[in-house]
Amino acid sequence: MSQFNNRRSRRRPTASSLWSVPFLAGTLIVLCIAAGILFFVKKNDSALGGKIEKETGAAESAFSGESGVAGESGEESAADHESAENANDLEGVLAAADRKAKMYDYDGAIADLKASAFADDEQVTKAVEGYEQTKSTLVRQDTSKVTHVFFHTLVVDSSKAFDGDSREAGYNQVMTTIPEFKKILQQMYDRGFVLVRLHDVAYEEKQADGSMKMKPGDIMLPEGKKAFVMSQDDVCYYEYMTGDGFATKMVIDEDGKPKCEYQKDDGTVDVGDYDLVPILDQFIEEHPDFSYRGAKACLAFTGYNGVLGYRTDDAYLTNEKFLAAHPDFDMEKEKQSVRDVAECLRKDGYELASHTWGHRNVGAISLADLQTDTDKWANRVESLIGKSDIILFPFGADIADWHPYNTADDRYQILYKAGFRYICNVDSNQYFVQYGDDYFRQGRRNLDGYRMYYDLPESNPTKSHLDDLFDVNEVFDRSRPTPVPPMGHETKGVGNVTAGH
Repeated sequence: MSQFNNRRSRRRPTASSLWSVPFLAGTLIVLCIAAGILFFVKKNDSALGGKIEKETGAAESAFSGESGVAGESGEESAADHESAENANDLEGVLAAADRKAKMYDYDGAIADLKASAFADDEQVTKAVEGYEQTKSTLVRQDTSKVTHVFFHTLVVDSSKAFDGDSREAGYNQVMTTIPEFKKILQQMYDRGFVLVRLHDVAYEEKQADGSMKMKPGDIMLPEGKKAFVMSQDDVCYYEYMTGDGFATKMVIDEDGKPKCEYQKDDGTVDVGDYDLVPILDQFIEEHPDFSYRGAKACLAFTGYNGVLGYRTDDAYLTNEKFLAAHPDFDMEKEKQSVRDVAECLRKDGYELASHTWGHRNVGAISLADLQTDTDKWANRVESLIGKSDIILFPFGADIADWHPYNTADDRYQILYKAGFRYICNVDSNQYFVQYGDDYFRQGRRNLDGYRMYYDLPESNPTKSHLDDLFDVNEVFDRSRPTPVPPMGHETKGVGNVTAGH
C-alpha cells in the first residue's frame, strides 16, 4: 500500500472513486501474472535447473506463505508434504518386500507389492519380475533330511561357570559359551544353512473325514541352501544358576525386543544380548537370509522354578525362605511378565515348547507321575505362555525306541491328549525324522561342551558328528577346563543330556 499512498499524495485526488478502478485493474493484472508464473514454474521446474526441486524429487511451490515471495517461509505446502511422504512410502514398500524376499518369502513380497499403492510403478513391477524369476529357481527341501541342533542356556562368563565348584562339570558338559554360539551361527550361515520352524518341516492337514494328518512341509530354498531347526532347553534361568555367569531373566527392552538381564559383579543389572534369543535376533537382523520367513528357534520350558526367570510356580507362594528373602514378591506381576515376554517371543518368530514341568525322564517315570507332570505343565506353564503342541524331552529320553510310535501306548496317549504333536528326543545322528499320522518326531543334536570336546582332533580324530555343521577345532572355547567329563560323570544341579550320545 505504500507505493499507492505515495502515488495518491502526488495526484491529490479528491474522491476514492477516482483511483479505485485503476487499483483493482492493476491488482488483477498482478495476480494474473503471478498465477501464470506459478503455473509455468510447476509445469517446467526441470527447465529451471532444478532450483525448486527437493532431494526427494518432489516439487516445492514457487511461492510460500502470505508474502508472495518465493521460498521465504521455509514451510512445505500440504501437497508437497504428501508428495514427499509418498516417495518415502515407495521406498518403505520396496524395502519391506526386499526383506521378505531375503527371507525366502517371495510370495509375500510379491503380494505386498501388487497390493500397494505403487503397484504400477516401474520400480515395483521390476521388483515383482525379479522375485518371480528367483522363485522359479527354488528347490524343494527334503524334509526327511532336516537336521535339528539344540543348546542350553549360554555361558556369559566362563570364569564363573567353570570355577571349580560342584556344578562346573555339568556346565562344562551341557552348556555352550557365547563365543562358541556366535562362531557356530557364522559357520553354519557360511555353509548355507537356513533356520526353519518345526511347523515348517511338518504340518497337520485336515482329511475328508474331519481327522488331522501330519504331512511333510513344503520348504522352498535356493539351490545349495540347507534347512535346519534350532531349539534351546530350560529357558527358565534356574535359581541354582545365580552367580554362575548366566543371564538371570528375559525382559522386553524399550524397543519392544526380547533381551536378557545379567547381574554384574557390583550388583547392578544390565540388559543386553546375554543368551541365545537376543544374539540370534541380532544375527538374523544382520543376515536375514539365515531365517526362512522369519523363523527363529524353539524355546523349551520347565515350570518347577518358574519360566523365563520369573518365579511363577505355585510352590513359591508357600516357600517361607523365598518369601522372607523377597518381601516384595508379587506372583501376579511375575505371571503377567511371563505372558508379555511369551507374546513378544511368538511375535518375534520363536516357537514355545514343553520340556515337562519337572524336567522328568518321560520314558522312566510311572504313568501316574507322567500324567501329574503333564497336568502341572498345562496348568502352571502353558496357561502363561499360550498353547503349545511341541514337547522336547529332557535327558534326551523318549517314550519308545526308534521304531514308529504305537499310538495306543499309554504314554503316547497322555502326551497326545495334552495336545502334543511335535515330539523331539536327542540323537547324535545327522538326521532322525519320522512322520506318523498323528505326530512328527525328530532327533536333536546337542552342540555343547561334551559333544564338541569329544569331536576335537586331539580327543578323538575318528569322530565326525559335527563336520557337516562347523569346524569344531575353530569353535571350541579353549577357556573350558579339559578334559570335559564324559557323560555318566556325577554332576549337581544340571540336567544331563545322556541319551543318544
